Amino acid sequence: MKIYKGGLKKVKFAHIADSHLGGWRQPELQCLNTESFRRAIQTCIEEKVNFILFTGDLFDSSFPPIEILKDTFTEFRRLKEAGIKCFVIAGSHDYSVSGKTFLDVLEKAGFCEICKYEDEKDKIVLKPSIYESYHIYGYPGKKSGLEVQDLKKLHIAEPYSNYFRILMLHTTVTEAAQGLPIDSISLNDLPKADYYALGHIHIDFEKEINGKPAIYGGPTFPNNFKELEELKFGSFYIINVEGYTKITKKEIKLRDVEFIEVEVLNALKGTEKILSELEKRDLKDKIILLKVFGLLKEGKVSDIKFQEIENYLVKAGSYSFLKNTSKLEVERQELQIQLQSHEMEKIEEVLIKKYEKENT
Repeated sequence: MKIYKGGLKKVKFAHIADSHLGGWRQPELQCLNTESFRRAIQTCIEEKVNFILFTGDLFDSSFPPIEILKDTFTEFRRLKEAGIKCFVIAGSHDYSVSGKTFLDVLEKAGFCEICKYEDEKDKIVLKPSIYESYHIYGYPGKKSGLEVQDLKKLHIAEPYSNYFRILMLHTTVTEAAQGLPIDSISLNDLPKADYYALGHIHIDFEKEINGKPAIYGGPTFPNNFKELEELKFGSFYIINVEGYTKITKKEIKLRDVEFIEVEVLNALKGTEKILSELEKRDLKDKIILLKVFGLLKEGKVSDIKFQEIENYLVKAGSYSFLKNTSKLEVERQELQIQLQSHEMEKIEEVLIKKYEKENT
């Protein structure tokens, strides 16, 4: 929890990002993803927040499966019944070049308000969504970071005074890019705000820009193997403003993650080695992440009986099983061809005949 100076009329809001609803192929992890989102919404209702900022990638695609839509609409209906306002921008996943997404359906149903903007020659003017003395601005994320050039043209016409300004973006800020050669924009190049609500990068990130907090809000549930390994679980933020700004990270822990790393050099004995390692662990109700690596000197990757390993995990009561074999490679052996003297003579004869034909 961190506290920042400055603030206006007392208010409490939540910052939720990168839920990627519908993103998991494994049914049990899809279920956890949806349940994590549901927990975040329930917490917001229990904490009686005034409004929620959704900073992109609510869905994993612009056209999510119907069951995902049903579950999501149910949660937004609960928020509306609780009197909680929702402000939304699209992310790089739920963004559509046509400009039409299921976020529009949510807005037309009265469940949320999508932040608006207008293109005016060499600048993009952000229009405020207003909640009492809080003005909320936002610009959507786009595929392949195409929004970055647009962000350099953002403009807010209203003077920066007498209200609490929130800027919602779904992009990579330079301060979070860690020197990687990817398109990004510095926080210093953005319009001034009292709170920068960010989405897109799934990291634990909290920085100050001119004494004001800039935070990546999500994900509410890890989106892949690597994120499960590093983050373990999802999170979101609740912000209290009452003469100061207090930031509280809310963790969403539904299942423990057990990360197991095994080096295999002989694929023929790989199954036995992995099972031996699993026997040492408490696997019940856990998400099992199995990372197998090594330079195989004997056998091939297919010699490792992953189905047998998965059957063992099912009997042990594990919740879900994911494996990563990207660092498991077969050793390259140079083929040494030893030619006998008579074989050499045959090769020489062929070469001589070939030469004679080409030069006659």
